[in-house]
This record gives sequence, C-alpha cells and structure tokens, in this order.
Amino acid sequence: MLVERLRHRVQQLLAPLDIGLDGARPWDLDVHNDAFYARVLASGSLGLGESFMEGWWDARALDDFLSRLLAGGLDTAVRTLPDYWDAARAWLGNRQNARRAFAVGERHYDLGNDLYEAMLGRRLVYSCGYWRHAADLDAAQEAKLDLVCRKLRLEPGMRVLDIGCGWGETLKFAAERYGVSGVGVTISQEQADYATELCAGLPIEIRLQDYRDIDERYDRILSVGMFEHVGVKNYRRYFDVARRNLAPDGLFLLHTIGTNLSTRRTDPWIERYIFPNSMLPSAAQIAHAVEGAFVIEDWHNFGADYERTLTAWRDNVERAWPRLDAQRYDERFRRMWRYYLSASIATFRTRHSQLWQLVLSPHGVAGDTSRRGDAYPASG
Repeated sequence: MLVERLRHRVQQLLAPLDIGLDGARPWDLDVHNDAFYARVLASGSLGLGESFMEGWWDARALDDFLSRLLAGGLDTAVRTLPDYWDAARAWLGNRQNARRAFAVGERHYDLGNDLYEAMLGRRLVYSCGYWRHAADLDAAQEAKLDLVCRKLRLEPGMRVLDIGCGWGETLKFAAERYGVSGVGVTISQEQADYATELCAGLPIEIRLQDYRDIDERYDRILSVGMFEHVGVKNYRRYFDVARRNLAPDGLFLLHTIGTNLSTRRTDPWIERYIFPNSMLPSAAQIAHAVEGAFVIEDWHNFGADYERTLTAWRDNVERAWPRLDAQRYDERFRRMWRYYLSASIATFRTRHSQLWQLVLSPHGVAGDTSRRGDAYPASG
C-alpha cells in the first residue's frame, strides 16, 4: 500500500534522529492525516510547516522535535523541487530590491500591534535580549538597549540614525538615558505610527522610508534586527549608505542574526509565511561587504541568548491567545505562529543561527587598544 511505503520512508529518515511516529515521547511525531507523508517527502520544509498549520501532525515538544531535525542535518539532507526552484529565483533576481522593500512591513510587521504587545513584553523590542545579568525578558531587553548605547559611546547632543527603528523603543531609550536626538526609519506603517506616538515630546523623528533614500549626516548610526531583510545583493549598497550618512569620527552598530554558511535565500516556509524576501547573512558575506567601507572595531556573538528570548516570546503569546481577536488570529494563524517561534528556538538551540553585534568605524578608532573592552563592553 502506498501510504505504508511512504510512512516507512519517513520512519527511515527520522530513526537516526531518535524520533518516532506516534510515539509517547514529547518530541515524537503524532500524525493525524496520512496525506502528511507524501506532502513532506515532496515539499520538504515547506510541506512540513504547511501540514502543521493545517493540523495534520503534532509534537508535544515542537521545539525539541525541530531541534532534532536540525541537529541531525535533515534540513539539508532532503532536497525537493521547491527548494531548487527557490534557490534559482534567489540567484537570478534581487528579491530585496527597492520595489519589494515594503513587502515584509505590510505582511509581517503590520499584522497587528496587539499581537506584538502580547508577545514582546513591556517594551516592543523585536530582537534578541541580552541575558548576561538578566532574570526576565524585560530586564534582558533593557540590558540590550543599554549595551547598544554604550558600545556607540553615546553622549548628550549627538544625532543618531536608527535604520529599521521598529516601534521606536531604542531611540526612545537613547534619548531619555543618553540625551541624544535622532531619526528612525521603518518600512512598516503600523510601526511608524506607534513609534511616532511613543516618542512624542522627545527630539525624535520617525519616517516611513527605505534605507536607500537616507542622505544626511549623523554622529552615530545603529541598525537592530533589520539587516536580515537587506539581501546579499544589496549588502554593499547598505554599507555604502551607512558610510555616506555617518560622520568621519562616527560609529555604526549593526545587530543582526547570522548563519554559519553563506547562502542567498531563507527557508521556503519562513519566506512564504513569515518574512518575505528575507535572508540571513554569513560572517563571510558581511566581511566582504564591509571591506573598504568600514573598520571592524568589535564583533560580539551572543546567539545563545536568543533561545531564551524566543522562549519568553512564545510563552507570552501562548498565554495571550484567549484575549486576542479570534477572527484576526484564527487557529491556523495560531499554529503558524507557534511553528515559527518553535522553529526559531530550534535554530538557535542547535547554533545553526547566531546573533552578532558589530561596531564599525569609517577610519578606525585611535587610542590604547588595551582599553578596547571598556569602549565596546561585551560583558555588561
């Protein structure tokens, strides 16, 4: 029987990873629809995520199941037709060009501030917290914001540009704690409206604007959680824009998720349902794009902290589901969001993904290099 043969093939793929079908362990797969086997074998990660959204299977510890897949290399061992088609499109086109710049804002960041307020905690900061001395999410996010400000050596009166300012929390923190003024740009209308209200009364301007259109001088530039939407074909232009807008003695802090291997695309399921036109940079791709434009003063990896951040987000949003609008966020959306956060947890747990903060300068910072750790604090 065809279904039995397909089920057996899936069992063969999962057995080396110690994952069972209809088993009793939290990471075992509980299949509700026999069509799952053909779909996942034909469509790989896309089929796996879509079939979960449709309720065809479950795992009580979804993040553990996905971690085992990644740790065992099944994400790269199984290649399907959609994978090859997606790779070809990434090579042939520029999916992060100016014409597509606002797509991720409209499809992801404009989903609804109520969802993000439920998920992200006291501050709407949609990036990795810094947990070195933190006991909870809110403390970790405040520590991260302060870390960014200290690495940039912010001083009263400085003018700061935030590329991809989100809901405005970083600029608000910098203005209130360090006495700076600034401009934040975002490609999300919901974020721009929220940030404008959040920063009312502070010397901060929020713009709905693509980074390529920025052309004015700043003492400091920061970009937190936006570079993942730039795309490898635009990396050099991105750094050229930052260099053009930064004072000769300025500093630029780049905070981004990174990946261990160079690629030109993201996971097909993430691309379709979560972050359209996104891709994670590798260290080699960043270094190549920065060459000749900036001096790398510091490169800090605290990717292990992202698992704790994502787990806190997932716990927050799961608790909040009963009070969210059931028409806007139906059961299919809930399963999609659960899969997104669990898959993200898995990528950081297995260290397939990293979290990097780079401090860059146009000409290099002069001075005693023995004090460099004080200038760019990594230990909090």
